[in-house]
Amino acid sequence: MNKLVSYFFAGVLIGATLAAVGFACFVHSSKAAGHAQSQMVLKLGHGLDTGHPVHQAMVFMKERLEVLSSGTVSIDIYPSSVLGSETQCIEQLQNGSLAMTKTSAAAMENFIPAMAVYGLPYVFRDADHYWAVLNGEIGRQMLQQGEAKFLRGLCYYDGGSRNFYTKDKPIKTPDDLKGLKIRVMNSKTAIDMVKAMGGAPTPIAWGELYSALAQGTVDGAENNLPSFTSNKHYEICKHFTLDGHTRIPDMLLMSSRVWKKLDPQVQVWVQQAATESVVYQRQLWQEKTMEALEQAKAEGVSVYEVDTAAFAAKVAPMLAGVENAEVRALLKQIAEVGIRN
Repeated sequence: MNKLVSYFFAGVLIGATLAAVGFACFVHSSKAAGHAQSQMVLKLGHGLDTGHPVHQAMVFMKERLEVLSSGTVSIDIYPSSVLGSETQCIEQLQNGSLAMTKTSAAAMENFIPAMAVYGLPYVFRDADHYWAVLNGEIGRQMLQQGEAKFLRGLCYYDGGSRNFYTKDKPIKTPDDLKGLKIRVMNSKTAIDMVKAMGGAPTPIAWGELYSALAQGTVDGAENNLPSFTSNKHYEICKHFTLDGHTRIPDMLLMSSRVWKKLDPQVQVWVQQAATESVVYQRQLWQEKTMEALEQAKAEGVSVYEVDTAAFAAKVAPMLAGVENAEVRALLKQIAEVGIRN
């Protein structure tokens, strides 16, 4: 019996020794391989196709994050709504099952009412005014608005100016919109804008729009040029109006639940990679917009430059009648950016 006990304890000792050696090897190999393989992977889901400038900017962000973290942190990107719609991805951020998503600021209006200011027509005088607001104090404060809903804003991406495009009837004045069914985002502000111009706003998911146009469910839509061409809406809509009624930024959001679990250094890397991706995306957006304009014309689309003052006049009562006190205050602050000494 004593011999059996001795064998038993000898086996335990050998097993413990092997386990300790194995653990030591694991720690060593993790340290050695730390630069070669990711230890943390953040999931990012969005609804854009892989050719879109915003998707390409997020790929740039992923690559920069890997460089900054020496390969210890990376991002898995799931495009084309494979993880759900825009709203569904935002909800996944809120419960912490998804780390990041891209959303239009217009969609955020349903979560944070103050975001409606970005969707109001003719709020920005031009592109310079737009970026002065986003990069300034107002823009930074707006990125923080979602914290109470577990949504942390990391940065803004250029969404360009949104314009009307139609199948049959060209839009050269606001009156040309009368009676036309125009696809809009699921945003009260977008719906009110088209109503103010005399159109019939019809909320439809972006992924379903091509079919809706082809089947005649709607007569037209409104968006920026790169989105118009990348989704081949020129195959159906042959009239594009450069009315620039809104400049709604895209926002890169992160789950506050996920963010708070990150090491402070990882937080710094993530924010830096996101910020650097904005510079890349803005340059890419300008190039893609010019390419999209030429492509649309080559596909037989008639492009119209119009008197935007006439369109702005139509929606002026809408801006004057804004009920939300926070949005009214933001409108005043935005108007003063760049002209206040």
